[in-house]
Amino acid sequence: MVSPATPSASVTGPGELVRRRILRELERRSRYRYVRPEVNWRDEGWQVSSPCCSRNVDAEGGVIEIARLEPAKPDLWRLYARDHEAGRWIWQASAARIEELLALVVNDAHRVFWP
Repeated sequence: MVSPATPSASVTGPGELVRRRILRELERRSRYRYVRPEVNWRDEGWQVSSPCCSRNVDAEGGVIEIARLEPAKPDLWRLYARDHEAGRWIWQASAARIEELLALVVNDAHRVFWP
């Protein structure tokens, strides 16, 4: 018998494990390591948002959209970056493994995702 004080694991939704994988990979990013990004399921994809530390997009430092990951087929993911001026998502890459796409977001040498 398990005592009531024993903690148990919980998964809050069908994609929660994917969300946690995304968050874990984002911890390795080279830009804005001191902010805590959010990952939420919206419009059939995972959306990454974060406070705007550079103030390049939002002068007040508010939360901005960073990246979007969409499952396209059973074995394919699509990655998008936010074009803040045009107010739309721009396709960046596709891959079979989500980790390949997250590496682009994490490294972001050209500041495509973390402006």
